[in-house]
Amino acid sequence: MIRLLVRDLRLAMRAGGGFGLGLSFFLVVTVLVPFGVGPDSGLHSVIAPGILWLGALLACLLSLDRIFQLDYEDGSLDLLATAPIPMENVVLVKALAHWLTSGLPLTLAAPVFGVFLNLPQGGYVWLVVSLAIGTPALSIIGAFGAALTVGLKRGGLLLSLLVLPLYVPTMIFGTEAARRGAEGLETMTPLLMLAGITAGAIAMLPFAAAAAIRVNLR
Repeated sequence: MIRLLVRDLRLAMRAGGGFGLGLSFFLVVTVLVPFGVGPDSGLHSVIAPGILWLGALLACLLSLDRIFQLDYEDGSLDLLATAPIPMENVVLVKALAHWLTSGLPLTLAAPVFGVFLNLPQGGYVWLVVSLAIGTPALSIIGAFGAALTVGLKRGGLLLSLLVLPLYVPTMIFGTEAARRGAEGLETMTPLLMLAGITAGAIAMLPFAAAAAIRVNLR
């Protein structure tokens, strides 16, 4: 399993879906928003949690189609399907590799990008906490969507349409936790909801993704 994780990390970096692409997109979104909404710093402070979460969510979408597609094209996915490793574990490892190359860098970079949007001082810690709890859900949900579209030519657009509605609850509670933290309010409720979504996704979606892969490989 560790070798599979290391291999996926190397493939992600070589295929251009690593740290740089997602961070660059996240930075572009953060920099362009103030130009679109105007120079009102008060407005920037209000919308900062939502914009940062939306930027992280969209940045995670960029590399979702590569989770299984590269293995499908070179035949490695067929070998993994017949290997003694359960396919559910393979899905979890690939989702973890996606999070390490997408979700984790975005989580660590979010406070830096929050400066551009004048994020209130109290919101930085809660922004990082909410992203750390919520981005694993984005990766595992994305792995499920990638399993559904594996083998489809130009399935990236379909993948985005499939997973975006599933991302909405995560973004809502993540944004709410960061917003409440920035305003000095209680954050436990949205964080617990966010953790519940992540735990539920990790518990159920690997089985659904594994079943989808088996169907697509027949």
